[in-house]
This record gives sequence, structure tokens and C-alpha cells, in this order.
Amino acid sequence: MTMLDAARHLGVSWGLVKDIQRRNLERRFRNPDIKELNLIAIDEISIGKHHKYLTVVLDLRSGAVVHVGDGRGADALDPFWKRIKRHKVKLKAIAIDMSPSYIAAVLENYPDAEIVFDHFHVIKMYNDKLSDLRRDLYHEATGPLQKKVLKGTRWLLLKNAERLDSIPNEKKHLEEALKLNEPLALAYYMKEYLRLIWKQPNKEEAARCLDDWTAKAFSSGIRMLVRFAGTLQVHRRGILAYYDYPISTGPTIRSRRFKNRPMGSGTRNSSNSKSMPCMNPGTL
Repeated sequence: MTMLDAARHLGVSWGLVKDIQRRNLERRFRNPDIKELNLIAIDEISIGKHHKYLTVVLDLRSGAVVHVGDGRGADALDPFWKRIKRHKVKLKAIAIDMSPSYIAAVLENYPDAEIVFDHFHVIKMYNDKLSDLRRDLYHEATGPLQKKVLKGTRWLLLKNAERLDSIPNEKKHLEEALKLNEPLALAYYMKEYLRLIWKQPNKEEAARCLDDWTAKAFSSGIRMLVRFAGTLQVHRRGILAYYDYPISTGPTIRSRRFKNRPMGSGTRNSSNSKSMPCMNPGTL
């Protein structure tokens, strides 16, 4: 039943049913077990319509939410750090995005824990930069044909290549836009190359792939690629740490309803993962 249906069935107010549920959840999940905590993910989620954020900490072994803090800054994590230090918890690795506040908070409180930068956030960041590049090129386009072809390509650029043509002529439309604009074409193919960093058979190959990507980006002369290559270099260790601790913040998305149930370890299953060789730079 929904809470409204339960309230009608029992002949009580909706608010009473909601309060009973809230108190039950608080009693059961207020103090989750943190004795075996060693791999965690920290991420922010948005709730409501007024840009209210929560910071969520997830135990990647059990899938349990172990902390929810108000806001999305480092302050939201203060109660969590105090609690796990009091219990002498030894964290091995922490999955976060490249937020300076999260990085600073981890380095200050658990400097010995390995920081693993979430690869989904890295790709999302690149997609945002790619969208900005497309918009800039659209405004700089001189002819109506260029503007027409570039218009409407934003979502096509963000799609993975293997998912094109879920709508007829998507691939053809994207190819036309890329033929007309060399910087956009290079930035797009570099996105496909970027994804390969997390599909290598080992850390050494991933490091080679990452270094090759940044070298090619620097030599491209495209400002967006040059800046992004600099960002990857600064965060190189945390990107490659994925091969020591293959974790991500992905499971925090599934925890939005805060249901305390196992949701997988958040780690890569080596028997199912597929490694892919780095592209030959000449193919880009």
C-alpha cells in the first residue's frame, strides 16, 4: 500500500503513517555497522526542486548507506569522520568525484586512504566540455549549412558510438557535422579514446593509454582538449587507482531512497569485464 492507502485503511491521518514510518527507519538504520568499513563512496545527490543537496556515504561492501549529511560541502562529512575515527576504522580506498572540497576532506582526515576518482564523473565532465565546444563552434559558424548541421548534434555527441541510430539517421547526422568541423571531430573521437583508459587489462597499460591521450590532446592545439588534459594530469594517480581498487560512486545513485539493502560491492567483476587495447594514435 501507499501511505495514503494505509492511512485510509486504518482510519488515521497520512501524517501519522508517515511519522510511524520515519521513526521505524530511524530506529533500524540510525547507527549502521561500520566495524568492517574499508571501501566507501562519497557523492552528492539533489533532492526536491530548490537545489537542496545531500552528501551520501556508501559502504561498497554491503551497499549500506552509512552517512547522510546536509549540503554538498566538506562540512557535511564532519560527523562521519568523527564517528569512524572514534571507532578506529581503517579505510583502504574512497571513491569520489574530482570535487576540490571532497579531495581536501579526504586528505585531511584519511590521508592514507587511496582516492579513486569516479570514471563516470570524468566522462561526464568531458561531455560537458564537449557540449561547450559544440556551442562555441555553432556561434562561430559562418555559413547557414554549418549552423544547420551543427544544430541538434549535442545529444548525438554525448551518446556512446555503439548506441547511435537508436533513432533513424542519428549516425549520418553526426558524421555530417564531424566532416564539416575538424576540431569537433577530433574532440568527439578523443571522447571514445578516453573511455578506453578504464578498459585496459592492467594498470600499466592504462597509464600508457592515459599518457598517450594527454599527449595527443596537448598537441591538438584545441583549448578545450589542452585544458582537460591538464586536469587529467593533475588527477592522474586517482584515475589510475581504479586498477588497484576498481570502485566507483555509481552505487550511490541507486541509494537515493536510502533502502538499506545489499546493492553489490561496487567493484568490477574481472570475469565479466572486457579489456580493450588503446587506439593507435594514427587512427584518430
